[in-house]
Amino acid sequence: MGFQVGWNFFIVFIGIFVLLFHHSNANANPIYNPKQSCNFFEGSWVEDETYPLYNSTQCPFIEHEFNCQRNGRPDQDYLKYRWQPHGCSLKRFDGRAFLQKFKGKSIMFVGDSLSRNQWQSLVCLLYTSLPKTKYNATRVGDVSIFTFLDFEIDVMLDRSVYLVDVVREEKGRILKLDSIEGGKLWKGIDMLIFNTWHWWNRRGAAQPWDFIEIGGQYYKDMDRVVAFERALYTWAKWIDTNINPAKTTVFFQGISPSHYNGTDWDQPGVKTCLGQIQPVSGSTYPGGLPPALTVLKKVLATIKNPVTLLDVTNLCLLRKDGHPSIYGLGGTGMDCSHWCLAGVPDIWNEIFYNFIIT
Repeated sequence: MGFQVGWNFFIVFIGIFVLLFHHSNANANPIYNPKQSCNFFEGSWVEDETYPLYNSTQCPFIEHEFNCQRNGRPDQDYLKYRWQPHGCSLKRFDGRAFLQKFKGKSIMFVGDSLSRNQWQSLVCLLYTSLPKTKYNATRVGDVSIFTFLDFEIDVMLDRSVYLVDVVREEKGRILKLDSIEGGKLWKGIDMLIFNTWHWWNRRGAAQPWDFIEIGGQYYKDMDRVVAFERALYTWAKWIDTNINPAKTTVFFQGISPSHYNGTDWDQPGVKTCLGQIQPVSGSTYPGGLPPALTVLKKVLATIKNPVTLLDVTNLCLLRKDGHPSIYGLGGTGMDCSHWCLAGVPDIWNEIFYNFIIT
């Protein structure tokens, strides 16, 4: 009897120890395990006169296509919104704290022009927090490098619109869904933020490949979502094979949506984002989430190494007012895909900041 009581006590003790140990470890690294009561991506946009986080006139590095105020956008209300999660409040982005924490480190965005949107946002957030800090801006091949010299921090952008390779062969330009040789540039980086989707549906003259290759077989075309998924699995395998989690932290910038169909936000007949001056109210987008997001989450769930999804899709869907429209390309085009700076990508980086600052 005494033995049985003692044994039961021992089992209970071990169980409590395991639970405490698991709880301790689950919260030891908030990059991967933010508090369950605080889902940063469920919430709504609220007006806040203390936003934007910087004045675009004080950041000379914003590219023409993102600089809506300089390009003559007449309204400014779109700048005055803060993202408010349901279960918590985000820490306000602190550029000085960011630079001090990551002194001597390297950060690289890898992807398309939506990655460039976020990269330029982060550069502006950091530069405007310490405008007298010394910096150097260079470009080597497809990699843009902004170095904060006083902190020895490199904030980089590698333009890789599919993540997998596009190479020229005798047949023409080949999109290789099983090949990711470009990944050699990503090795040894302290923090990687990946992104792809924007280019997968491009066709005609805007399509930068002639054939798709999978497993040695060539195809003139295929379902683009299927191709996207295959490429993501190639990338996922690369992450598990080449990334040391003790050295490198990995994020994936979620699917950034466009606004070209007003029916999706209950304005039938509206065909662009031009003239949209406020977000969709509430927390749910009437048009629903894009199928690409489901594919992305499916692939991310298979990766053994820790990868944090910056799940910005829903919060961006609500921001039909945040695009350049005609104020990005000088009146020569309608851009309802990218985002004004200052603007929505600053919030992506504010959420990113809340994951990495402890």
